[in-house]
Amino acid sequence: MKISAIIPAYNEESTIANVIKTVKEVSEIEQIIVVSDGSTDRTVSVAKRLGVKVFEIKKNIGKGGAIKKGFEKTNSDILLFLDADLIGLKCEHIYALINPIKESLSDMTIGVFSQGRLLTDLPQLLMPYLSGQRAMKREIIDLIPDLDLLKYGLEIAITKTVKKHGYKAIQVKLINLTQRIKEEKYGLVEGTKKRLQMYLDIVKQLKFGS
Repeated sequence: MKISAIIPAYNEESTIANVIKTVKEVSEIEQIIVVSDGSTDRTVSVAKRLGVKVFEIKKNIGKGGAIKKGFEKTNSDILLFLDADLIGLKCEHIYALINPIKESLSDMTIGVFSQGRLLTDLPQLLMPYLSGQRAMKREIIDLIPDLDLLKYGLEIAITKTVKKHGYKAIQVKLINLTQRIKEEKYGLVEGTKKRLQMYLDIVKQLKFGS
């Protein structure tokens, strides 16, 4: 089964290199696709320098649109989705996500941070369905309506689609893995605004998503 990694990224020049380098160490990953969603920093040049496929969206359209762009550029049977702002990504984290699907134990895996930082561990402990670290059969993405319109509600839409169509999903612990939070990226004021927008998108998807 062919596996592709899709990494949506928005201004992640400080972390994306380590994410890409780790994914490249996993021989089972045949293709790595970075989708820059309107980045204005060096995200694109850093990714290109590492020799992976890079697709550049000039204007920020949201995570769903970026994921769709990457999805359209591959015909792999299994898709691995990783955030570009991960800190501490190791090969074992990737294997934890892809192996249950390769071995037909699950149709989708959801990675949950554990023993990393309380700032990221706690939200995922309480709401694991918000995790952006996932692997899944390609057909699942095909079933999500209006994928390109989804922003922070993307992960909920995926989870709801899996449940609706009877696919099996399991959670896997990603030990000592964390990521940069919005307040660290954008500062307290702007980061708080983006966090509130995230919560609004999540609530909207919970209430009105199919």
